[in-house]
Amino acid sequence: MAGFAILHRKRAMCHTWLLLVSLYFYYRVGGLFIILLLLTTALTYYTALMTAKAQGKGGRRFWLVTNIVLLLGFLSYFKYAGFITDAINSLFNTAFIAHDIFSAWSNSLFGTSYDINTIVLPVGISFFTFQALSYSIDVYRGRMAPERNIADFAFYLTFFPQLVAGPIVRASEFIPQMKGEYTISRNEFGYGVFLILQGLVKKMLISDYISAGFIDRVFETPALFSGFENLMAVYGYGLQIYCDFSGYTDIAIGVAMLMGFRLPLNFNSPYKAANIADFWKRWHISLSRWLKDYLYIPLGGNRKGPVRTGINLMITMLLGGLWHGAATRFVVWGGLHGIALVADKIWQWLFRGVRRKSRAARIGGIFLTFNFVSFAWIFFRSGSMDEAGLMLRQIFTSFTPGDYGRVIMAYLPVIVLIVSGYILHFLPVTTKEAYRGLFIRLPLVVKFLVAIVIVVLLHKVGTDVVQPFIYFRF
Repeated sequence: MAGFAILHRKRAMCHTWLLLVSLYFYYRVGGLFIILLLLTTALTYYTALMTAKAQGKGGRRFWLVTNIVLLLGFLSYFKYAGFITDAINSLFNTAFIAHDIFSAWSNSLFGTSYDINTIVLPVGISFFTFQALSYSIDVYRGRMAPERNIADFAFYLTFFPQLVAGPIVRASEFIPQMKGEYTISRNEFGYGVFLILQGLVKKMLISDYISAGFIDRVFETPALFSGFENLMAVYGYGLQIYCDFSGYTDIAIGVAMLMGFRLPLNFNSPYKAANIADFWKRWHISLSRWLKDYLYIPLGGNRKGPVRTGINLMITMLLGGLWHGAATRFVVWGGLHGIALVADKIWQWLFRGVRRKSRAARIGGIFLTFNFVSFAWIFFRSGSMDEAGLMLRQIFTSFTPGDYGRVIMAYLPVIVLIVSGYILHFLPVTTKEAYRGLFIRLPLVVKFLVAIVIVVLLHKVGTDVVQPFIYFRF
């Protein structure tokens, strides 16, 4: 940040500085996988230039397909090779082994001793791959000209705040910001600091505490807990993953804003959604937009009749589930959301003539949507389908813990945090804007003191075990 403050008026030097900072940041997080990030950057930069230079549609399509095949090839190898190998072995009773090329290379060159039979997933590969693909497709579609300065393009693709866990930023939204003067108003500075502090509170105070104190224990051994405790853990996980992931993106957006970059909104009170379609307009918004623009609409969207619309929704959500991980439970999670979206389309068609919705109907919609999303989280969070089935069995067959009071008192701090977190989440927008605006208007010295108080508080009440961000594993 100090380097940026010194260099921000000299654009080329500033971009070079931030590029070096971003690459160092990724190296500290991902080690030798920085080579993969650099390779992705170089391939995307070159194929986009060749796409723009190609004369005919066939030539342009060739370079686009080349980039898509290479990038999805990298993603598929690191993310799905083990899953596919296991599936083949199960089906044909073979004994194939997926070797980790990077680990073998590291062992031979640097004398490390990594297990080459377990493929390590590079941090952030899903995010920077989708970001690179959106750039290539937009250049192919003529929606933007290719960036000719490779340092500027590399800076866009590797920008450190959102590099490893989003939001997924499109070049058409980010690169134009690199062309003008870097400016930030007093209000934007206050908003950026507010987002960083809010993200830290979400992650360290709420998500990490309820995870280490209760949720992880239940999901790891659901049979040891009653159905009541399992259900509490399910609702708790809904808050945990929201605070964890939205906390990261709050910090990312806030840090970027302090340097004059505006990243897109990634969460908008998702549990306030009145139907599943509304939920996906509020949850992981950058991924939802990506899947819609680069998968759902190219498949035909809703332009080819209701049956094809349903098929396109299912394909999109199944692939969205696979994007999160190579496991049956993620496919089930995506499939459940796909079925829900199809059901929502049918519902909207059946009641397309109804214009007015009562307040009770909206509350009912929020209640049903929240509980459906919570049910689907069971498959998302569980270590396997067997564990998900065991948790459901406990909820529906062994619900009563014997003494509800004793259970509640045993986990009272966790329950208080979960309830408080959901209350804050469901507060009216006007209330949230009021306390955010109050912080933004505070004098700079007071902002500094508030930040110090929050940091000390987090240090005192935070968990002893560092909890990695959930979406680092995707």
